[in-house]
Amino acid sequence: MSAFNSYEEGGRVCSVLLHLQHACEMLLKGVLVQNREKVFEPKSGKSIGFLSALHVCRQKFGLTDAEAGTFRMINSLRDVEQHWIGFIEEDVLYLNTRATITAFDAYMRRALEIDLSSVIPSRVLPVSTMPPGNFDFLIDREFQLITQLLQPGNRKRDEARARIRTLLAMEGLAAEEIEISERDINRIERAVRAGVELGQIFPRLNTIASTIEGEGTAIVVRFAKKEGAPVQFIGGDDPQNAAAVREVDLQKKFYLSATGLAKKVKLTAPRSHALRMHLGIDADPACCRVFEFGKAKHPQFSDNAVARMKEALDGGIDMGAVWANRGQVAFAGEAATA
Repeated sequence: MSAFNSYEEGGRVCSVLLHLQHACEMLLKGVLVQNREKVFEPKSGKSIGFLSALHVCRQKFGLTDAEAGTFRMINSLRDVEQHWIGFIEEDVLYLNTRATITAFDAYMRRALEIDLSSVIPSRVLPVSTMPPGNFDFLIDREFQLITQLLQPGNRKRDEARARIRTLLAMEGLAAEEIEISERDINRIERAVRAGVELGQIFPRLNTIASTIEGEGTAIVVRFAKKEGAPVQFIGGDDPQNAAAVREVDLQKKFYLSATGLAKKVKLTAPRSHALRMHLGIDADPACCRVFEFGKAKHPQFSDNAVARMKEALDGGIDMGAVWANRGQVAFAGEAATA
């Protein structure tokens, strides 16, 4: 709270998020300790991480989905600020800080029977001269600013990308796992430049609403999922054209290596490769996706690949013929590519 209300601007946002995230993590671990739950890994002897503590508190000790989402969001925002560059407007910071304090106080009351006002005077809670804005309005405004910053001739691409990171981090309110990669930033930047709408690029944020009660230092902010919020299903068959698909989601879908796929269909790696080439698995975007890590390229496969290969095997495909023709299939594929 000292950092939030400070007159020093340098490093203020980063300090606020660092302290908020640390406070949330210590609260979660405090609840675990009071309930005699282990907070140290048996093998390494190191304390468990933020997300592990949050998961256990959700599963066993009454942390609500809304509170967990708020804590996750603060963790993601802190990650963006600490490890690279984010851009958070003052009213967005204030709304998220007040929401975190509301969730923190509510969970501490239930889990530890401690009232936040008994240990921190209300006069030092975050104060802002700006009225807290509606969540939908703030998100829409941020998106419009990003669009303007990416207009030709503005030369403010770095700020636009920093704002994109902030919006991605705020998806922690609605998603279990949030990992922000430069590939996601690139994909979203291309979509914004192409004129794709906010709801298509950030569908998760469209499911969140905020409620604001009270005034002054007694303001209470809560985030919750909208009732009857529209759910957007992204076609996994064509992930390249879906701006809403995140890199972490794609990695979950295409989770099998070539070796893992071979084990799934109970073939040796060479025979599995021959069958993949015969069925055109590697060329099917629903079955295979190539991930690039630096200069290395790694093809990964989905359950669709397993299903297609098992269907062929169960249908009595002649693996002897497939194996015998493997060279011709590979040559035909290379010729087609050329």
